[in-house]
Amino acid sequence: MSAPAFKPTDILLPVTGDMTDWSVIACDQFTSEREYWDRVEKRCADKLSTYHMILPEAYLGTVSPLDMAERANAAMRSCLEMDVFETLPSSYVYVERHVTGGVRRGLVGALDLDAYDYSPRSASPVRASERTVADRLPPRMKIRENAPLELPHIMVLIDDPEQSVVEPLHPRTHALRKLYDFDLMEGGGHITGWQVSGEEAARVDSALARLAEKDVQIVIGDGNHSLAAAKELWNRTKAHLSPEEAACHPARYALVELNNVYDPGIVFEPIHRVVFGVDTEKLLELMRQKLEIPDGREIEYVIGGEKRGRLRLRGRSFGGMIELLQSFIEEYSAMVGTGEVDYIHDEASLIRLTQEPDTIGFLLPAMDKAELFKTVIADGVFPKKSFSIGHARDKRYYLECRKIK
Repeated sequence: MSAPAFKPTDILLPVTGDMTDWSVIACDQFTSEREYWDRVEKRCADKLSTYHMILPEAYLGTVSPLDMAERANAAMRSCLEMDVFETLPSSYVYVERHVTGGVRRGLVGALDLDAYDYSPRSASPVRASERTVADRLPPRMKIRENAPLELPHIMVLIDDPEQSVVEPLHPRTHALRKLYDFDLMEGGGHITGWQVSGEEAARVDSALARLAEKDVQIVIGDGNHSLAAAKELWNRTKAHLSPEEAACHPARYALVELNNVYDPGIVFEPIHRVVFGVDTEKLLELMRQKLEIPDGREIEYVIGGEKRGRLRLRGRSFGGMIELLQSFIEEYSAMVGTGEVDYIHDEASLIRLTQEPDTIGFLLPAMDKAELFKTVIADGVFPKKSFSIGHARDKRYYLECRKIK
């Protein structure tokens, strides 16, 4: 039987400043809506905020990743020097987040990177849910390699139909220490967190030990590439350590939020595609020739800011259909020498973006979440950007921290 790959750890929380200003959304959100991040930057300019410790991907291509990494690392060091954190020793944080359509419950703790393998046919206890794109790792690694702290936007999932790990904490919150309770900026909803330590943490550990008997303990939901970057850097670090040093080194672990895939607050949202700089009619014509079949899986395409039609695409599975669509877009762009694809979580944002000339959007259907673990076990990882947990504003915000040096 495998040991649980998730455990309590020393968690840092700020004791000064406004928590709404402190907590900002995951860096890989709103990548085509720079105005979102411009608002956040203006709001947080002279405030204590995780904004200064991350690399918003909306700015990639206009700002050097090295410069942004150095700025982020300097902000982390400044927070440590100013002693703005309280340490919660050997703890989890139980989180209740009000999201679109309900409440999502989670548990923040440390994930063992030695139990994780993101390769497509992994047999490890912790597995990726989507294919890792090597080109997406360097900026994330640049931030982490010299960082004294980590801030998680990674969400991981357990297959716990009996609701034995996270859910029993809800009726026990009266006996737990409340750590924070505030509204998240930019319409992110409300979030409350409680410290879980001592006997309550031991109960969680026992429940996790029972789940460790399964072939797959944990599947990564959000933040696959950030966790892969942490894994690569840990492999580099571990190569220079003795087994005894590696066993207790802080970089062996990554701070994440763990959720039960059966939590009603966990909703799998599709990740749509928008393609800029192409002849949309020629692209559609070729797509119909190569991918469309009468009984295929249905998607919608959008041109000119209006929903224009539907396609039925080949694919034995949900992931297989996305794989074919993704490959077609990439091959078409290479063939004609133009075309840039972006991944959009919000349907309204996609429709607005397709108002630009020579732009087409593809609206994908949502995946039944009960299929996640079955697919990962049977077929390996999904294609990149196959699904998302919740709407864009429901993504995890940076909040808790942990020392990794």
